[in-house]
Amino acid sequence: RLIYGLLDADSGTVIWNGLPVTGPKFNLVPGVDSMKYLPQDFDLMPFISVAENVGKFLSNIYPQHKKNRVDELLDLVEMTEFANVKAKFLSGGQMQRVALARVLALEPELVLFDEPFSHIDNFRKNHLRRRIFSYLKNKNIGCIIATHDRADILGFTDDTLVIKDAQMLAFGTSEEVFRKPVSRYVASLYDEVSVFPAEVLGLSECSEKEVLVYPFQLKVVPQSLCQVRVVQSYFRGHTYLVEAHFFDRIIFFEHPTFLAAQSTVYLQYVA
Repeated sequence: RLIYGLLDADSGTVIWNGLPVTGPKFNLVPGVDSMKYLPQDFDLMPFISVAENVGKFLSNIYPQHKKNRVDELLDLVEMTEFANVKAKFLSGGQMQRVALARVLALEPELVLFDEPFSHIDNFRKNHLRRRIFSYLKNKNIGCIIATHDRADILGFTDDTLVIKDAQMLAFGTSEEVFRKPVSRYVASLYDEVSVFPAEVLGLSECSEKEVLVYPFQLKVVPQSLCQVRVVQSYFRGHTYLVEAHFFDRIIFFEHPTFLAAQSTVYLQYVA
């Protein structure tokens, strides 16, 4: 909301295309024309159709061009069959897809997404996520996305910024932030995370005394310095997430088969 100009900053300055972005104190109509913001409440007009909502900000001078653009966007978000349905009759996920189409209608230079797929069913979410981000890249439209879903980040974003309590904890390429988390909190945004003494995992050359480890970075071996006792195994579909005790610590690792509680196994770190 600060970036888009809906709020006035208490301190600091937002710069876009070399110019400061100012809020409601300085603008009768807040917002930046070259940006579009998708809030979590969607802000659709309930008593007009899906197609009318998507084309709300498109010019009526060339009606066929407008219709073609609306049809293209409805196809992008897989809402073509609902074109003539009033927005008030849609589910939350359908409303979110319509809102996604509407913010892209004028092809802004930058879109600001706030949890853009949070209301969409999982069976459709992954496919839609691929379509939306591919569309943005093909059109060279910049995107800033606020999200708690790692699937929105890994595989799609170029850079990741982690913020907690108004403090920047990490910033870098999305792969770098994931592979080299600067804290347990940052790592926990992606998966369960365990903390091990570096020497136990054979990482004596490591500059840190303790290392952060994701479950997929550990595997069961016949013998090692890292002996753990299984607490519980959770089925994940393609594998099991195993919770275990390493002395007084709770740790997690992945295993292809179920491991019984109280069984003892040895773990090895894999990069």
